[in-house]
Amino acid sequence: MSLIVLGTIALDNVKTASGARRNLLGGSAAHFAMSARLFTKVHLVGIVGHDFPPRHIRFLRRKGIDLTSVVTHDGKSFRWEGEYKKGDYNNAVTLATELGVLLNYVPRIAMHQRDIPNLFLANIDPDVQMRVLDLMGRPRLVGLDSMNLWIKHKRRPLLRLMKKADLFVANDGEARALAGETNLIKAAKGLRRRGPELIVIKKGEHGVLFYCDRFMFSFPAYPVEHVVDPTGAGDTFAGGLMGYLSQAAKMDEKTLKTAVIYATTVASFNVQGFGMSRTAPLTLTNVHKRMKQLIQFIAP
Repeated sequence: MSLIVLGTIALDNVKTASGARRNLLGGSAAHFAMSARLFTKVHLVGIVGHDFPPRHIRFLRRKGIDLTSVVTHDGKSFRWEGEYKKGDYNNAVTLATELGVLLNYVPRIAMHQRDIPNLFLANIDPDVQMRVLDLMGRPRLVGLDSMNLWIKHKRRPLLRLMKKADLFVANDGEARALAGETNLIKAAKGLRRRGPELIVIKKGEHGVLFYCDRFMFSFPAYPVEHVVDPTGAGDTFAGGLMGYLSQAAKMDEKTLKTAVIYATTVASFNVQGFGMSRTAPLTLTNVHKRMKQLIQFIAP
């Protein structure tokens, strides 16, 4: 079944030990969509400015992503500039952020998209996330992501939103901050009490922890020797996870483990190139080949 995602569509300037790139296509929704499109039809909800390069729009369309509910405004596009210090690819140093058209963004969704059964609310203002959720019919599966900025400054709207979500995805720092727990298992249980049945905590190069009332498991990350640019890796992970679950017939332990392994595998490609240079050409054949290697690491 198809999937609709709300989030940011950005222009990124990134600097790492491998070099620097400017005006890369980025943003939570764009990276998510590039991963999720491997598994299902993806509809994107977002906003760009008048300065957004037409080549990026053409690129997304060529990848089969539906842009019906992406609007263009007269202002400037959302821009992010960041740097990863050598030896620390888990934490980006934000050098500049220009919100641009995001400042007054009121999302719109075409009528024919409001009954799409699977919805993911990628990282963006929780008030905007709630507006989109209110526009939808009765989604089969609602996934949610956030970040420390919203946890600190918009905690109440985020907590209200969590009560309506089925799946919550966070990195380890976000999980600890939101749950008020240092131990990740306690943090996962605390997040579960906030509403979502399925809790996924990303630990970067250290893998992922999954928790629900019925079971819990943890998998390592795929070992990548040479990391180029981790920007968007978490969103890529979420896209693989939600993309696989969107076409799954049930949510049993086997399905959820498979979804996490797919997500982990796709995210491992993301970090090996700048922007979407490695995820854009991906096919499921490529993913399956690496996924077999990851499974051998987990259970040889």
